[in-house]
Amino acid sequence: MNLEDLSSCSVCPRNCGADRTSVKLGYCESDENIFVSSVCIHHGEEPAISGTKGICNVFFSHCNLQCIYCQNFQISRNKRKVAENKYSLQEIVNEIIQILDQGINMLGFVSPSHMVQQMKTIIYELHQQKRFPVIVYNTNAYDNVETIKSLEGLIDIYLPDLKYMDAALAAEYSDAGNYPEFASKSIKEMFRQKGSHLETDDNGNALSGLIIRHLVLPGNVENSIAVLRFIANELLLDVHLSLMSQYYPTPAVEKHPVLRRPITKKEYDRVLDEMDKLGFHRGWVQEMESAEFYKPDFTKKNPFEN
Repeated sequence: MNLEDLSSCSVCPRNCGADRTSVKLGYCESDENIFVSSVCIHHGEEPAISGTKGICNVFFSHCNLQCIYCQNFQISRNKRKVAENKYSLQEIVNEIIQILDQGINMLGFVSPSHMVQQMKTIIYELHQQKRFPVIVYNTNAYDNVETIKSLEGLIDIYLPDLKYMDAALAAEYSDAGNYPEFASKSIKEMFRQKGSHLETDDNGNALSGLIIRHLVLPGNVENSIAVLRFIANELLLDVHLSLMSQYYPTPAVEKHPVLRRPITKKEYDRVLDEMDKLGFHRGWVQEMESAEFYKPDFTKKNPFEN
């Protein structure tokens, strides 16, 4: 098993060197244990991911980014108590298998960048039990390229959210001024592994490939356009994109001068126009009402149930 040494953690670009086997934790405030906020069936991913039955998503707690507008703020904060549960390896595997046994063959790991060792351990144990679901790496893209290289052959579908090409914005909003540098390298490595072809089965369910997401933020259309231009110039126009309009202002940004409001149709249309102008032709866009359907409550067993 190719597992990272968590006694001097360098799994993500923070490279904080924390000894996660001790009580002295690093940036993500996570130790070597499996801490998960939810294991649930989720129908809200891209159609090729969710299909008709949904995907079994494992939502890790805490995060190596601290986006001030985080849509999953109930589970992502590092300096505050979050909704989470500590699992043994067998407990988490059993819970996953219970969902897979409902006829679901997609397993997604959400916010895994700081929990790669734990994720690998779960996947290896599933394989030991002769379970081979399609594995989705649902990441904020703030990953070390070496970490992504170590996942080759283990991950079936990369689902990165490319947030910024603007370093100042990344520093202000996510405490990661070097985000564009690391995210661009990690996504290039994902592209090297998977290319632009999204392999699907006869029902249109994804089996292998790369889907790049981007969440359009209010007042930051130029950043979104820069993200699209990076993908067009550095990868291929055949890449599958998921351009999201689902941003909603959380309580943490209700007084923020820019982020306190949803995006406007005019803003989203400008980004859509750039996407068309550049020549992208594969992927998904959203309706402006999408934000109303993507407000999870992680105090519930299934955060996405009304």
